[in-house]
Amino acid sequence: MKLSEIDLANPDNFIEAVPHQWFELLRREAPVYWHDEPDDGPGFWVLSKYDDLRYASKNPEIFSSWAGGTNIPTLDDEELGRMQAIMINMDPPQHRQFRQIVNKAFTPRMVNNLIPSVEALAQRILDDVVEKGECEFVDEVASQMPMEVICEMMGIPQEDRRRIYDLSNCMIGFDDPDFQSSQEDAQIASAEIFMYAGKVAERARRKPGDDLATALLAAEVDGQKLTEFEFNSFFMLLAIAGNETTRTVTVNGLLQLIQNPEQMRRLRNNPSLLESAVEEMLRYAPPVNHFRRTALEDVELRGEKIRAGDKVTLWYPSANRDEDVFDEPNVFDITREPNPHLAFGIGEHYCLGANLARMELRIIFGEILKRLEDVELAGPVRRLRSNFINGVKEMKIRYRPAAS
Repeated sequence: MKLSEIDLANPDNFIEAVPHQWFELLRREAPVYWHDEPDDGPGFWVLSKYDDLRYASKNPEIFSSWAGGTNIPTLDDEELGRMQAIMINMDPPQHRQFRQIVNKAFTPRMVNNLIPSVEALAQRILDDVVEKGECEFVDEVASQMPMEVICEMMGIPQEDRRRIYDLSNCMIGFDDPDFQSSQEDAQIASAEIFMYAGKVAERARRKPGDDLATALLAAEVDGQKLTEFEFNSFFMLLAIAGNETTRTVTVNGLLQLIQNPEQMRRLRNNPSLLESAVEEMLRYAPPVNHFRRTALEDVELRGEKIRAGDKVTLWYPSANRDEDVFDEPNVFDITREPNPHLAFGIGEHYCLGANLARMELRIIFGEILKRLEDVELAGPVRRLRSNFINGVKEMKIRYRPAAS
């Protein structure tokens, strides 16, 4: 295998699995690697080592989220302007100001207050599938909890939640023909989410509540209320991020337990390992494959000269299997300790919902292990065609209801 064979720009190369063999080669031979780009794109740097991802993430004054956005494609000025209104594409100090608006909703104390309702939700989700003996796990189980929780936090009524879920799938699955057939599909989905956000804002103004929509309307940045566009962009980010990433880890995590039955047995026999098991699920198959930064100045990294304006991509599945940080990185080990993975990122853009995601994952897996036995695949696993989200779009499983 040669470096010239590596093609991380083509989402087809992620359909079967994350190409870990390429990342091993990159970490070994070219940890800071210049990657050509199709369609006359300028190309991008690939960072594959743990320490380099930490460095880029903790130095936003050099590696900017705002200058070019956080996805690889080069955007025109109008598209980039729209993306820069979304918090994930901001740099400090603006990013900190916007993050502060919703930070308090995701503190450990606020997340702990949600535990009883999330436990009841997990029980209802399993009640709906346990006696069937088989289910499509992505849609019937994994997607349900994060969708319900973030919609509840946003004040979205029950009858609208499925539509928000479908729209977020369309937005995330931009390279998968099952979710988008053209760029126009994404624009339509984005417009529909924006229109719906307007209705949420109108409802929250009429009847303020203890929800994120009301908090966003009350918030100020530099003494100014959020504009309609800023509110809608915030809503879209929370709706999509709150849905997709936790769902993805839930599916990837169960798949790893099925493929490593000795680890599944160990976890069943010792539920106190749930916390470390969730951390290993996050490390072994993180929900996001990469984010992009743009260099704001010339910088040298491992002898390579990155120029101002260059695209720089950070690859989390590779950092999470860096041999210099993790012993036996390709082994799925639910007792791994320490486990300083970067699945939630690090630095300015550390995942806002990390506390919430961890809580949801511990509860849903606790319920799965308690209620379902002899869990196995009941068909081929269909992965998302995406080099951005490390996701599965269909995973049929069969099982026995556990004895009460």
